[in-house]
Amino acid sequence: MPRNDGAKSCERSASALCLSELTDQELLEGIRRSSESHFNELYERYFQRIYGFVHARVRNHADTEDIVQETFTSVFRSIENYRGQASLLSWIFGIAKNLTNNRLRRAQSQRAKLGLIDPEHLRPGQPITGCSPEEQLHMRRYAEAISQELGLQTKWQARIFEMRHLENLPIREIARRTNRSSDAIRSSLYRTKRMMLQAVTLAGERSTT
Repeated sequence: MPRNDGAKSCERSASALCLSELTDQELLEGIRRSSESHFNELYERYFQRIYGFVHARVRNHADTEDIVQETFTSVFRSIENYRGQASLLSWIFGIAKNLTNNRLRRAQSQRAKLGLIDPEHLRPGQPITGCSPEEQLHMRRYAEAISQELGLQTKWQARIFEMRHLENLPIREIARRTNRSSDAIRSSLYRTKRMMLQAVTLAGERSTT
């Protein structure tokens, strides 16, 4: 006899409760086994603290969101490099700090360069074309990988990604339009970026073979 929706909901709630009770080390072990649920728990557990840490330095919500997403993407990519010499949270804070400092340095450098540019040079110039056939092939493969990955997402996840990265809407506005929480939007964007990163990495490996 199939279980009713209430029973399934209870199972999901129990599973989430169990994950919330795990230690960081236990979450780490699950992440190293490629468990998405363990990584999502880590993300939910520390998102607000990392967000507050970054925002206190950059004072801009859009930049903070980008840095925090990049932080957790870096955590996912480099999880095998974590050696336990500091707490897992301290390690994540370290990644966030480095990314924040890099962003601030780039912004300062760009402002300095803009101050040296003659306004005449800011007028539109000729578009850059003429990529080599090899570069065009690589770009097509990357575009195909991204398009395929977006096609695997649910309609609302793909739409959220478009609103954030194509329409440049803030998280709060996306949440309002989709009737979802800001945390749900951030979590969806992170998962989509992570999957796209994997797809592009594989496309790049195929391009070099």
